[in-house]
Amino acid sequence: MHKDAFGRVGGKRGEQDGKVAGKMGGGWCKVGEGLLTMSILPPRPPYDPELAAILAAAGDRIPTATMTLDMVPMMRQTTPIDVDNAMLAAAGLSRRDLAIEGHEGAEIGVSVIARADHSDIGPGILHTHGGGMVAGNRMTGMHILLPWIVAHDAVVVTVDYRLAPEFPDPYPIEDCHAALVWTAEHAAELGIDPDRLTIAGVSAGGGLAAGTALLARDRGGPRLAGQILLCPMLDDRDRTVSTLQCETGLWNRASNRMGWTALLGDRCGTDDVSIYAAPARATDLSGLPPAFIDCGSAEVFRDEDVAYASALWAAGVQAELHVWPGGFHGFDMFADAALSKAAIAARNAWVARHLGS
Repeated sequence: MHKDAFGRVGGKRGEQDGKVAGKMGGGWCKVGEGLLTMSILPPRPPYDPELAAILAAAGDRIPTATMTLDMVPMMRQTTPIDVDNAMLAAAGLSRRDLAIEGHEGAEIGVSVIARADHSDIGPGILHTHGGGMVAGNRMTGMHILLPWIVAHDAVVVTVDYRLAPEFPDPYPIEDCHAALVWTAEHAAELGIDPDRLTIAGVSAGGGLAAGTALLARDRGGPRLAGQILLCPMLDDRDRTVSTLQCETGLWNRASNRMGWTALLGDRCGTDDVSIYAAPARATDLSGLPPAFIDCGSAEVFRDEDVAYASALWAAGVQAELHVWPGGFHGFDMFADAALSKAAIAARNAWVARHLGS
């Protein structure tokens, strides 16, 4: 056993790392213990005024209620952030749907998205979609990546990993790693430079992207050139101040509990959770690719995302971190707001520097 840069005790690097000893406060799965028993909830930072007004005007069109397991079928319906073929065609992009082998040899779907005129070798991106580990599909949130495909002639492989609770951990993370392996093995025919292969994900997809990067490091490949973690879902232990602050709002504390419980079941919050399922548990982040991490100051993932960036720096890994003041979870879906424009510009600039034109 050894201590990490923050004095936390953990195991050695490898597939057994993350059986973390010395839990702080027991986590939400053990109600009534430790940090989260404070009777006075700390106030969360206020929402950005422009975003707050947009959210209020949207009313019931934006789901701010707590998500529960019985709401999962509703969550799995088509959402406004699902990209369709008409949107791809309007951007001059093509799509190919393929079946590949996922965890334990089962068939999973991927889509290959590229410029219609793509004919040379260029950067590649594996996309792991969001949806709280229980919802979403390979086209959910793809609007974020479309400008990268157009501007940098990138090829995106987006994966339909299997969802909890029907397929709990390790199915989602192993499906994502299988998609990364497939992408690297087929890089030449896909028009991807294997030295410029990046992974990107939002929310739950950001957590899966971080976990896949850890798996790739510990299994000796495929090598990644970068990881783009947008408001990533990293920590099942429900013990941060930002978790305590976000009892209401988009993807609040109780919704987050639901997602983690669907993924991990009775293991949630215990020592029996892998670093690949919950990357915040990793005690050694050395050898990982450069990272872009962002989140809002008024969302549940804020503190775990800041801690992950700090742990990357402590391990000698380059990371760019943005905490957008007054941003709630998914605030950038309101793309016309000034804060959203700043966040989108920052991530696009990082991608431009790392993917090149």
